[in-house]
Amino acid sequence: MNYPEPTGPPVLDAAHTAALLPYPELARELHRLLLDDTVQVPARLVQALPGGGTLFVMPALDSRVAITKLITFTPANAGTPRATIQGDVVVFDVATGERRLLLDGPTVTARRTAAVSLLAARRLAPNPRGPLLIVGAGVQGRAHLEAFAAGLGVTEFVIASRSTASARALADHAKSLGLKAGITPDPNAALADCPLAVTCTPASGAVLQAPPRDDAFVAAVGAFTPTMVELDAALCRRFAAQGTIVVDTADAAHEAGDLLQAGLDVAAFATLRDVLRRAPDRLDGARTPVLFKSCGWAGWDLAAARLALR
Repeated sequence: MNYPEPTGPPVLDAAHTAALLPYPELARELHRLLLDDTVQVPARLVQALPGGGTLFVMPALDSRVAITKLITFTPANAGTPRATIQGDVVVFDVATGERRLLLDGPTVTARRTAAVSLLAARRLAPNPRGPLLIVGAGVQGRAHLEAFAAGLGVTEFVIASRSTASARALADHAKSLGLKAGITPDPNAALADCPLAVTCTPASGAVLQAPPRDDAFVAAVGAFTPTMVELDAALCRRFAAQGTIVVDTADAAHEAGDLLQAGLDVAAFATLRDVLRRAPDRLDGARTPVLFKSCGWAGWDLAAARLALR
């Protein structure tokens, strides 16, 4: 039997998806989305899979666009040729119901997560010049390096990873972009020289314990369930007592493992939306350390879809 050639909206691979989502523009679209009162983000479905993986079903919509991100997270794939995050973002037109795009899910996840950290750093970092300490040299480590270079103008990076080969590969990538990059075996010691830090590890244990600089901005993105953790509990409590903690969304109240395991009242912390919707205050230029805790949200994927459609 002869079947007709498939037609319809484009199905984009990782490279084409990335090309539609440059970091500075994506950060601006995330900002616009947080000010858009038509945005709706239902609770995501998180389904445990046999063998330790997780299926995420994440819908979101505004007055024109509806999306659903369908991804799997498989920690056992770490260190193998298979990605730990796999899936797609399906983009629909609200008025007609037609599918407009199919975006590569891991690419959207990596780029929008890094762009959220970039947006937070632009607004909250007391000293945004760097160097930037990156703990974890995987997909998110690379995305954050590229995002902070493109969106903040950071030119110097310090990389820490359990895998020396991965750290070297990321440092080489930075140098290929004309940036300076070094490797450290001790991220806690490196904190003293880095006003910017990002933790993007598999979140199987605390990787930062040392007291932060007075002008520190730390974005913690690896832990997105109550049982995951990247930051020492005492460090989280130090940020709460002597600095500022901002979470990406109110959903962090039941997802931010770092903060929950530190016994903190996560619901009491300001969200990124709260920060962006109020006039600049003491956080701008303040010499107090800032922790930005990011757990993920389908609204970030909606912002990526909105930018891709344009």
